[in-house]
Amino acid sequence: MEHQTTHHTEHQVAHGEHHDMGSTNAMAISATLHCLTGCAIGEILGLMIGTALGLGNLATIAIAVGLAFLFGYALSTLPLLRAGLGLGAALSVVLAADTLSIATMELVDNLVMAAIPGAMEAGLVNPVFWLSMMLALTVAFFAAWPVNRYLLARGKGHALTHEFHGAEPEGARRFIPDLATSTLVAAIVAFMLGGLVVSIADELEAPPETSHAAATR
Repeated sequence: MEHQTTHHTEHQVAHGEHHDMGSTNAMAISATLHCLTGCAIGEILGLMIGTALGLGNLATIAIAVGLAFLFGYALSTLPLLRAGLGLGAALSVVLAADTLSIATMELVDNLVMAAIPGAMEAGLVNPVFWLSMMLALTVAFFAAWPVNRYLLARGKGHALTHEFHGAEPEGARRFIPDLATSTLVAAIVAFMLGGLVVSIADELEAPPETSHAAATR
């Protein structure tokens, strides 16, 4: 009887640990996707600005990184403001929760973009740009996921913001946008696929000599 009780207790502990691990993994995926949306918006916008202005790689990367942090922090701050926190308190929570994750994403994302030949100079109507960006963001996601999981398992990172989620907003705070991560991810994916389709269509419509010149640049 004692053996059965011990075995049952061990099974409960193992099941609890498995459940906690699964919950932590799911939370880490959600947190990483949340950070990735802000980073993606900033990265794409920054590279578009740099390309449009004809800036060099370093200047373009600097703008993209700055905007990635800006949008990443902004998207995490809105739910906290909606939940009732003041701007200063919300920013302090977000800075502690998101900085390491965003920094990891930005480092990996820009290293991948810089490593792909011609990706930074491809231009917005070149499939190379959009395919490279998709690859870079995917690699950045898998690089940042273990970082977020490590932080969540220790009650840090996005764990700091979870207690404020789901709170009922009051007064004017009800008008602060409540942007679901899934909605943002879908919008970004649709935008990037749209850019890829447009760039492919442009390549197909370009005269052969123009396409050859673009390929040899």
